[in-house]
Amino acid sequence: MTLLLFLITALVLIYRATDANQARIAIVVATGLGVLLDGIGTFTLVLAAVLIGVALLLMQPNPLRERFLSRPLLGRIRSMLPKLSDTEAQALESGSVDWDGELFSGSPDWDKLLNARPAQLSEDEQAFVDGPVEELCAMLDDWAMVHEDFDLPAPVWERIKADGFLGLMIPEAYGGKGFSHTAHSETVMKLSTRSVSAAVTVMVPNSLGPGELLLEYGTDEQKDHYLPRLARGEEIPCFALTSPVAGSDAGAIPDKGIVCRGQWQGEEVLGLSVTWNKRYITLAPVATLIGLAIKVYDPDRLLGGDEVVGVTCVLVPRDLDGVHAGARHLPMNTVFMNGPTWGNDVFIPLEQVIGGREGIGKGWTMLLECLSIGRSISLPALGTGAGKLASLATGAYAYTREQFGRSISEFEGVQEALEPLAGHAYQMNAARLLTVGMLDRGVRPSVPSALLKYRNTDLMRRAINHAMDVVAGRGVITGPRNFLARAYQAVPIAITVEGANILTRSLMVFGQGAIRCHPYITREIEAARGSDSVRGARAFDGVFYRHMGHTVRNGLRALLLGYAGGRLERVPFKADLERYYRQLARFSAAFALLTDVTLLSVGGGLKARQRLSGRMADSLVALYYASAVIKFWHDQGYPPEQKPLVEWCLQRNLADLQDALRGAVDNFPVPALRRPLRWLVFPPGHTRLSGPDDTLGRTVAAAIVEDTPLRDTLAAGCYRNENPDDSLGRVLNAYRLARETAHIRDRLHAAIRKRDEDELDGIALLMGHQRAELVNWAVGEGIVKEEEREPLLAALTALYDVLRVDAFDPDGLRELAQAAKGKRRVVERPAPQEPLEEPEPYPETGSYAVEERTTDADAAEDEESRDPTS
Repeated sequence: MTLLLFLITALVLIYRATDANQARIAIVVATGLGVLLDGIGTFTLVLAAVLIGVALLLMQPNPLRERFLSRPLLGRIRSMLPKLSDTEAQALESGSVDWDGELFSGSPDWDKLLNARPAQLSEDEQAFVDGPVEELCAMLDDWAMVHEDFDLPAPVWERIKADGFLGLMIPEAYGGKGFSHTAHSETVMKLSTRSVSAAVTVMVPNSLGPGELLLEYGTDEQKDHYLPRLARGEEIPCFALTSPVAGSDAGAIPDKGIVCRGQWQGEEVLGLSVTWNKRYITLAPVATLIGLAIKVYDPDRLLGGDEVVGVTCVLVPRDLDGVHAGARHLPMNTVFMNGPTWGNDVFIPLEQVIGGREGIGKGWTMLLECLSIGRSISLPALGTGAGKLASLATGAYAYTREQFGRSISEFEGVQEALEPLAGHAYQMNAARLLTVGMLDRGVRPSVPSALLKYRNTDLMRRAINHAMDVVAGRGVITGPRNFLARAYQAVPIAITVEGANILTRSLMVFGQGAIRCHPYITREIEAARGSDSVRGARAFDGVFYRHMGHTVRNGLRALLLGYAGGRLERVPFKADLERYYRQLARFSAAFALLTDVTLLSVGGGLKARQRLSGRMADSLVALYYASAVIKFWHDQGYPPEQKPLVEWCLQRNLADLQDALRGAVDNFPVPALRRPLRWLVFPPGHTRLSGPDDTLGRTVAAAIVEDTPLRDTLAAGCYRNENPDDSLGRVLNAYRLARETAHIRDRLHAAIRKRDEDELDGIALLMGHQRAELVNWAVGEGIVKEEEREPLLAALTALYDVLRVDAFDPDGLRELAQAAKGKRRVVERPAPQEPLEEPEPYPETGSYAVEERTTDADAAEDEESRDPTS
C-alpha cells in the first residue's frame, strides 16, 4: 500500500501539474498513510524514507541532483538534442509564440483563445475596402490584362498609386494609410477574387518589400526619405532574395557585398561593392528601388570586425550603373511584374544598408521577423479569396445548370464537390482571421504563419479543383467568359512562393514549432550549447526535470483522455461544442507527448525524418484550424445558421488529426516505441472518429447554393457584381434571375414532363436558343401568365448564356497571337548602341530571354531572323 499510494499520488500530482510545495506535502502524507495501512515496521519505514527521499531529490534543485544526475544526463542528451546552425538559432529567436504554444503544451487554455481580441476593421479601413478597393476591382479586366496588355493598364497603375494601395502599412506620419494587418489582408483577399495579378501587385510592397523592413529597422534618415516616396508610389519597390542556385536559403546565398571605398555623389565614402543574380522577383521589371539580401565580406577589415560579416539587407537604386532589370518572367499566365535582376560590382554607400552601419550582418533576423508577417497575410489572403470565389461562383453555377429537368446542385455527386468547397472556405477564412488578429495584437507568429501559408494555399488548390469538377467544360475553355481559369492557373504560384509547400510542411512547421513553441526544449538546447559545463549543468538541472514531468503528464493525459473520450477535461460549456473541445484537448496532449518522444529519441536526426515531420505538421494544422473555427464562431456571436459549417469543419479536422497522428505512430522511426506510443495515443477501446456524414454534408453543400445569410457569410469580402457581360457577373445575374423565376420554371418543367411528346408539338425538341418559342407556347397553353412572359424569357436567356463558352475564328486567333507576339517582343526603352551587359546564362535555360528591339523597320519585319527561344 505504501508503494501503491506513493505512485498514485505522484501520478495525480503530475497530471494536475500541482505546485511543488503542495506536491511535497501530498507525497509525505500519502506515503505516511501507506505506512499506517501496511503496519509500521522496518521495511515499510525504509521503503517510505527511500520513496520520499527520491521524490524530494527529483522535485527540487539541489547539489546532489545536479552533480550525480544532471551532469551525466547533460552529456548524453547533448548528442541527442538537435544541433542548430547560426541561422537556425536566429530563426528560433525570431518571432513570438501565441496560440501555437498552447497547442504544443498539451493542455490548451481555451479561455485565452476565446478572450483574445479578434481581427476587426476600423471605420476608415472598412470605408477603404468598400470604396477604393471596390472601385479598383471594377476597373480590372483580367482577360484583357493577360491576353492583350500583358500588364495592369496605366489607369489601374495610377489608381493604385493615387489611392495609397502601395502604402497600406506605412504610418500616416509618412503619408501612408497606417492600416492594420487585418485591413491589409482584407484588401488583398478582395482584389484576389477579381485579379491575381492586381492582388500580387498590391500585396508585395506591403508585406516585405522593402517598406516593412524600413519601417521596422530603417534609420530615421532612411524612413524620412523613402517611406513618403513609397507611400505615394513615387518609388516602386521590390525585394530580391531568391537566387538561382540557393532558392531562399539565406545560408546559401551567393550574392555578396565587399566592404570597400568608392565614389558616391562626388565623394569617396565607405560602402559595399555588390554583385547579385536574383530571379522570381516580383515588381523587379518596374522597380525603382531594389532591396537585396546579400552576404557581406570585409577582407580588409575596414569595419574593424570579422572578415565574414553575414547576411545583410541593402537598398539599390535602379538607376545606378551596372544594375540590370526589366526582363520579365510570366508566372503561369498571370501578368504581375516579375523577373530577374542582377548587377556586377555596383557600389553603394553604407547609408544604403537597411538600418545603416548598425544593420550590417543583421539581415537574416530582419528577414525572419518580416517574412513571418508577410507570410501570415499575403498568400493566405489570396488563398482565402480563391476559396470564396470558387464557392460563390460554383454554387451559383450549380444552381442554374440544369440536367434532366433538375438543378445539378440536387445531384449527390455534385454535392460531394460543393460540400468541401463550402467547408474549406469557412475554415480558411477563420484561420486567416485568427492569425492576422495575432499580428494586430503585436504577436509575430513565425510558426502559425508557416502553417497558414501551407494549408490555405493547399486548400485553395483543392477548392479550385472541386470547382472545376462541377463547372466541367465551362471552366476548361479559355476566354473572357471563364471565371475560374486564372485562379486555376495561379494555384502553382501560391503553392511554390514564400517557401514551397513541401519544404514548409516537411521541415518548417513542426521542425521549427517543436523547438520554438516547446516550454522547455529551447532552454535545454541553450544549456547544451554552452561552453561552461558547470553553468550549463545548472541551467539544465533547472529545466530538465520539469520537462520530464511535462512529458509524463501529457502521456497520462493522452491515455486517460483517450479512454474517456476527453470527458475528464474541463472545457468551456458554450454553443454545444463540449465534445469537440474534449477531443481537441485529448489530441493536443497526444501531439505534445509525441513531440517530446520525437525530440528525445530522434533528436538531431529530425531533419532527415521528413515524413514524420510532415505528419506532425498536419496534426498541428488540424489542431490550429479547428481552434480557428471555434474562435471565429465565438467572435460572430454563435449565429445558429453557421453551426452545420462549424461542426463539419471540426469533424473534418479531428478525423484528419487522428489519421495524421496514427500515421506518425505506425511509422515512428524507432520501431521499439511504436507499440507503447500506440497504446498511449490510441488506447484499446478508444473512440474512433469519423469525418462528417452524408446528412451533414448535404446541409453544408446547400450553404453555397441556397440564397441565405450563410451564403453571404461565406462570400463576405468577395468582389461581386451582376453585370451580364462580366465573367462572374454573368453567373450571379443568372443565379438571381433563376431564383426569382423558380416557381414559373417549375410549372413549365412539370407541364413538359406530364405531356406526351406528341402533345408537345415539338416543344420538347426545341434547342436552347429557341427560348422565345418555348415561352410563347407556355403562355398560349396557360402554363405561364402573360405578366410572367418577360421575367421568364430574361431568366431563360441568362441561364443559356451562362452555359456558353468562348469561341474564336481563325482570323481572331491570329490577331490575338500577333498582339501577344508584339507585346512579348517589344522592350519599351531606347534601342541601345551596344549589346546589353548580361551575366552568365541561367543553367537551366541557357538564356535570360531578353531581346533587343531596334527601330530598324527591316529588322522589325524580319521575324524569321529572331531567336525563337526568346
